[in-house]
Amino acid sequence: MKTIGLIVNPKAGVGGSVALKGSDGEDIYEEAIKRGASEKAHLRCEEAFSHLLDIKDEFKVFTGNHRLGEDEMKKLGLNYEVVYETDADTTAEDTKNALKEILKKDVDMIVFAGGDGTARDVYDAVGLTKPVIGIPAGTKMHSSVFGVSPKSASEVIRAFILDESYEIIESEVMDIDEDAFRKEILNVKLYGALNVVNKGKMMQVGKSPQSASENADLESIAQFVVDEMKDDTLYIVGSGSTIRPVMKLLGLENSLLGVDLVYNKKLIKKDASESEIYEALKKYPKRKIIVTIIGGQGYIFGRGNQQFSSRVIREVGKENIIVIATQSKLNSIAGGNLLADTGDDATNEYLAGYYNVIVDYNYMKLIKLVYL
Repeated sequence: MKTIGLIVNPKAGVGGSVALKGSDGEDIYEEAIKRGASEKAHLRCEEAFSHLLDIKDEFKVFTGNHRLGEDEMKKLGLNYEVVYETDADTTAEDTKNALKEILKKDVDMIVFAGGDGTARDVYDAVGLTKPVIGIPAGTKMHSSVFGVSPKSASEVIRAFILDESYEIIESEVMDIDEDAFRKEILNVKLYGALNVVNKGKMMQVGKSPQSASENADLESIAQFVVDEMKDDTLYIVGSGSTIRPVMKLLGLENSLLGVDLVYNKKLIKKDASESEIYEALKKYPKRKIIVTIIGGQGYIFGRGNQQFSSRVIREVGKENIIVIATQSKLNSIAGGNLLADTGDDATNEYLAGYYNVIVDYNYMKLIKLVYL
């Protein structure tokens, strides 16, 4: 029987859907809750382990009490033991202290549900001493230690438990300055590394930076997008430097790392939250989403743009999703396919299929979005 150490960071990713671009810091967490956000990390953990119920006799979980992991294990009826207890208001120190207690059990593997901040806490406590896998539950995850989705993470955990085909790879943990990120300054640096259980396409890779030489391509893409814009249509414009030239060409203020609403080529809402987008959909019957691809990873939804929730995507419809990317960004994608991790497995499956990705003026490439 394999033993697994489990830690859930209940606060991870809580700021994503309400345009706070992360959840690090108690004040940010409180502001997110005030804006109507809800905790989702426990749901991501529950989803991952729900796919392992058929082999529940093959492993035992050591975890923390209540929201640190116990609640999900109890709900699923899995074999678990609580080795660390804290009050309801968990902190990064609880994550580290719980992991120290878990390590005393000499577990075979560490599983955590969280984002880059949680990955840093795991590195601080575990280092390279144990195999690790992250269930993605953060906002914009740059570290290459997470499954593509909770379902994909479960497939890797399954392979480890059953001694099926997998490998252990030393993978990067990145440090993101969230305060700078909220000011639209992306400051990312290497923090450390974890020994990550890897099973090919089931694991996300690190984010690739955009080349400075792509400017001409970006301008051509932007010109085509603007020329094709329809009247009386709401455009929900996603985040990223690939999309910024579109807003610049329109002469509109742009939230580089947020989502903006444009109607008849006028900005009607900058840095909109998920609920603000959903309310706007009730007012505007014609609507389209404009998104780009995360370089290296291939995500169009679920990494840094949680404002595009499953209900927003369903309401707009996959046929009204405009995807733009430079050719070099397409070339950087590991595996060559697009990905989506919306937080709803049915929506991820709904989004699967082929998309005409705009790579130049009136030039598109047919790229497949795969459901993993």
